[in-house]
Amino acid sequence: MNDQQLLRYSRHILLPQIDISGQEKLTQSSVLIIGAGGLGSPIALYLAASGVGKLIICDDDSVDLTNLQRQIIHHTGSIGQAKSESARQTLAEINPEVNVIALQERVGDVKLRELVAQADAIVDASDNFATRHAVNKACVTYQKPLISGAAVRFEGQVSVFDLRQIDSPCYHCLYPTHGEDADMPCAVMGVFAPLVGIIGSMQAAETLKVLLNLGETLNGRLQLLDGLTMNWRSIKLKKDPACGVCSNVKTSKQAPPNQRNTCGNKVSR
Repeated sequence: MNDQQLLRYSRHILLPQIDISGQEKLTQSSVLIIGAGGLGSPIALYLAASGVGKLIICDDDSVDLTNLQRQIIHHTGSIGQAKSESARQTLAEINPEVNVIALQERVGDVKLRELVAQADAIVDASDNFATRHAVNKACVTYQKPLISGAAVRFEGQVSVFDLRQIDSPCYHCLYPTHGEDADMPCAVMGVFAPLVGIIGSMQAAETLKVLLNLGETLNGRLQLLDGLTMNWRSIKLKKDPACGVCSNVKTSKQAPPNQRNTCGNKVSR
């Protein structure tokens, strides 16, 4: 690590839980971010500022005026530009040392599996159940940690599905595809602008903890936020033994003993 990097990341390095070795690990890490919208904005900003070496950002949409109320990685001058490219340009201004790969596409199953396989952590900042389930399935296949978040109206939620752990639930355990959930996009339901910043920042924090094997992550827990009262609820999750996605997958590590139990509660996405 050179002198400029020591200065740039000095406030991380001062933390004994991170130190120089942890910061170097971040610079060697790769994270796949699905979505460059309200949640993806703070996620990408904090991961880039923190020095994660490689960020792959996937989003097939373009910047629209209505996005600017909450998608803080984009600017008025970005309107009409691909969100992934707009994000790449903003991140380059913040930290030019980070290798940002911008993909303007809704990646299919084959490409998605390739991207998941090469990343150290996957962050789901998408806005629809089809994408979330596809991402989850790929993470289960390659035993990769998935950091999931959602926000709509004044309600938010965040969790980690650390699929490296033998008894970790997956996203499908919480939201099976045969459930009655329906996508409720912000264009229809609306969303409180700071809410996506809160949830996205938590996703960024959980991602850094996963990469650094630091503290206790939200694996096996679902955090629910009511933005009108700022009340949090924490609900324990457990692996569904009948899950059609993860129940027959053998993983290599045991989950921490304090991350167990179940949940059927849902938050609108």
